[in-house]
Amino acid sequence: MFGRTPPAALSKDLLGRMIAGRLQEQAFGGLDRESRKFLDGLARHGGSPRRRLKSGTVLVREYEGQRHTVTVARDGFDWQGTIYPSLSGIARAITGTAWSGPRFFGLAPRTGTPTRSNNERRMRRDGNGARRAG
Repeated sequence: MFGRTPPAALSKDLLGRMIAGRLQEQAFGGLDRESRKFLDGLARHGGSPRRRLKSGTVLVREYEGQRHTVTVARDGFDWQGTIYPSLSGIARAITGTAWSGPRFFGLAPRTGTPTRSNNERRMRRDGNGARRAG
């Protein structure tokens, strides 16, 4: 199917998936040029490309009981009538500390821990296995 012997460490499950993918590619055609370019960029740069937000997109974040609305502008981000060059500047203005703007507004995943809702983070199990806020 691929013109050479598969590596010995390759599991049967993965090999089966690869063969199924190749059969689909032969039957229906491969990826379009844009998809190949996107995947090549992921492989070369080791991660997702920077997210592109369209002008007019509205980001909303509640912080310490106050709702903050940011509108993506052509030349930056509009928050409370002021244009900021980055979301990080806005996050810093809101919190008073250094934050990643994309992370603060939920556009980038947290590092090191799986994503959970705020309610799940607040709930802890007591010694009897019951869930309690804490």
